[in-house]
Amino acid sequence: MHDQEKKKELLSSLEGLHCEKDPEASVGSLTLDRPPLNVVSFKAREQISSLLEEMDRDDDIRVIVIRGANGVFSSGGDISEFLQVEPDGMTNLAWHIAAPERCRKPVIAVLEKFAMGMALELALACDFRIATETTVLALPEINLGSIPGSGGTQRVARMAGLGRAKEMIMRGRQVSAQEALHWGLLTEVVPEDDLDNAVARWVEDMKVRPSIPLATLKTVLNQTCNTSLATGLELEGQAFEKLRFSPEFKHGIESFLAKRKPDFSEM
Repeated sequence: MHDQEKKKELLSSLEGLHCEKDPEASVGSLTLDRPPLNVVSFKAREQISSLLEEMDRDDDIRVIVIRGANGVFSSGGDISEFLQVEPDGMTNLAWHIAAPERCRKPVIAVLEKFAMGMALELALACDFRIATETTVLALPEINLGSIPGSGGTQRVARMAGLGRAKEMIMRGRQVSAQEALHWGLLTEVVPEDDLDNAVARWVEDMKVRPSIPLATLKTVLNQTCNTSLATGLELEGQAFEKLRFSPEFKHGIESFLAKRKPDFSEM
């Protein structure tokens, strides 16, 4: 079966997920919707990856938003399935959950109430994480006799530091939104009644940015933890030089010299 046929079959029946596109707002939304806590099934992990790939290819979408339905992000993966998967069947979980990181477009995670287990790992792979003041974060897998398996150990350690990662993950401890903000795991924390306004503000900010430089910048920044300083500087320099001849760069420079605000939305 060809890849396109496999993907079509995979997405023929979504498990607790739905996608929406608002061309006027240039936004694509992926919603975790499996009440009451939006638990994510094993199959849905691969579906999330494929859906994000499709939105990333859609020219009508400039920003992607991932959130949960009914005022909850997600309590994590479906634990009841863990022992049903065949041996070696869960070694690539981190690949599917890292889909937001691979997207060229900005991806915003909107966290309400709970962001736990693989749901937090999914959020950590996004570019920005907006949470309410009452949101709690956790990687509680140690309490199941296991460890995080979708990138959580690596991303928390890189974002918050090794000591904090050990204290949080080895104890399976819940972290408050304010503490997570202080650690660098969250981008912004807002009151519950201001969440939608905050998301709209971030979407508006991102969608008017020049898309090609933004995608390039995301790639360069994401490589900082995977390369040496010398390699990172080489990557940055090569990317800068290639962008120097792009229409968006030309428009930005001309707008600056003319003392007017650049408009990248139609480029």
